[in-house]
This record gives sequence, C-alpha cells and structure tokens, in this order.
Amino acid sequence: MPPEMRVCILGCGYVGLELARQLQDEHEVVGVRRSAAGVAAVEATGATAVRADVTDAEDLAQVPDADALVFAASSGGRGGDAAREVYVDGLRTVVEAFGERDDPPDQLIYTSSTGVYGDHGGGRVDETTPLNPTTEKTRVLAEAERVAREEAAEYDIDGRVARFAGLYGPDRYRLERYLEGPVTAGYLNMVHRDDAAGAVRFMLESVSEDLLLVVDDEPVEKHAFADWLADECGVEQPPKRSKAERLDDPGLSAAARRRILTSKRCSNERLRDLGYEFRYPTFREGYRAAVDAYRDGD
Repeated sequence: MPPEMRVCILGCGYVGLELARQLQDEHEVVGVRRSAAGVAAVEATGATAVRADVTDAEDLAQVPDADALVFAASSGGRGGDAAREVYVDGLRTVVEAFGERDDPPDQLIYTSSTGVYGDHGGGRVDETTPLNPTTEKTRVLAEAERVAREEAAEYDIDGRVARFAGLYGPDRYRLERYLEGPVTAGYLNMVHRDDAAGAVRFMLESVSEDLLLVVDDEPVEKHAFADWLADECGVEQPPKRSKAERLDDPGLSAAARRRILTSKRCSNERLRDLGYEFRYPTFREGYRAAVDAYRDGD
C-alpha cells in the first residue's frame, strides 16, 4: 500500500467527486470547487472542501500544499475561448502557483479527452498514436496536455495525462438519446465514471506512466449499442441513419459535422497490461443499473 498522500482535486466535479470517495480510506483529500453547491458536494464525500476558482492565482493561495494534484476542471461545455481559459491558462496558473511554493507537489495528473486523436477512419488508436485534433476545443486540450507534461517539469513536478473516452454513469446514462433515436452511425468509446476515477487513483498510487488512455474493453458501433440497449430495456429498436444522411442536414453545425466525421476505436491495452482491473469492463456491465431502473420504472 502506498504511503498516505494529500491529494488536491482541482475542479472536483463528476469524476473528481468519485475519485474523492475512492481515495478517502487511504489518503487525505482536498476538493476545490467554485460554487457553494459544489463545495457542499465535496463535503458530502468526506473530503475537505475549498471554495476557489482554479484559474485564479489569488484563490489558489487558499488551497493547502499537496503531494499530488488532479486537474479535472471543466469549461462547462462552452466554446474554444472558454476552454482555453480553463484548460490552458488555468492549468498553467495552477502549475505556477503550486510549483513556486516552498513545498511543491510531487505529481500532477491532467484529465484530457480522446478527442485529441481526431479521425482515424474507424482504426485503432492507443498512446503511441499521433494526435490530430480537428476542433478548436480539442486543439486546446492537446495544448493543455503539453502544459501538464512539459511546463510542470520546469518545477520538478511529474506531470502526467489521463486521456478519457466518453464518460457515462449515474446521472449521465442518456438513455433517451439511444432509445428514441434516430441514432447516427459511428463508434462509441466509453468509460464508466467509476473506472475513470479508478484509473486516476491507479496512476496516483501504482504506476509512473506519463500518459494513459482510459477507455473500457469494447468500443462499440452506435447502432449495435442502441439495439442492445433497446432489447435490454424491452422497447423497440430505435430508428437509424447513416453518416451521409446526417451530414445532409442543412442545419448541422460545423462542430457537429466534425464530430460525425471523427471515427476511431480506442485501446486500453496499456492500462490493462499495467494491472488495472475494470469495475465495468464493457457497456453491458456499466449500463446494467440504468437498464434495471428503466425496467422498474424509476
């Protein structure tokens, strides 16, 4: 068992709260959120809560020293400028603010996205695959990865990256999207919230890899997933459409068009080989609670 650490989760939201719950038994955890409601959510996990804006150096002065930082802040689904403010400028502020302390952290983990791979025509991608971000936001995420790994090193902080596939889990199953349709063709690369948090814990405690792709065992074609979900829920399979049909929509935004044209299958081979054991190896296990709740009428 690794020695106790003080872990500071900056932007302690959907994954961060689960990470705080998982770390409680062995480590001291500090969760940082901007809002009163966010602070209350952190406190509910048993972690110490600090109300602060992670992009503000003066606010960060309120946060205690830590052995490890996890930067999991969100830009709230806004555009590229907001993403840059949080992921690049904010992360750089965090690195400088903690790196200049008398007792700087040993490590920092930045939670990124598999969106940085761009389109690979349905081919397999892993940690060795070159990045090809195709949107303003994914280009920002790629730049933030560089900040985490290179600029943190200037302060002798071991900066690393956990690259998440699409997150799902409690409050984010989005059953209606797939049960009602229409469902556009393409691959889904997913990871359950609990495994996203579990993989970050694994990185903090057990491995020194500077980059890990965090995705479950089985990328699945969206049509096949939607049909499986409908069958499990006991409803009719939803209507389908091809990529070409969707792309013919004159109201389709440029960002949505780029997402549709982005196709890949992400591999978790490295994470598996290092010894991480998934709680939810595929969507079949991960969606079981949602399916049962749907069939029970909850």
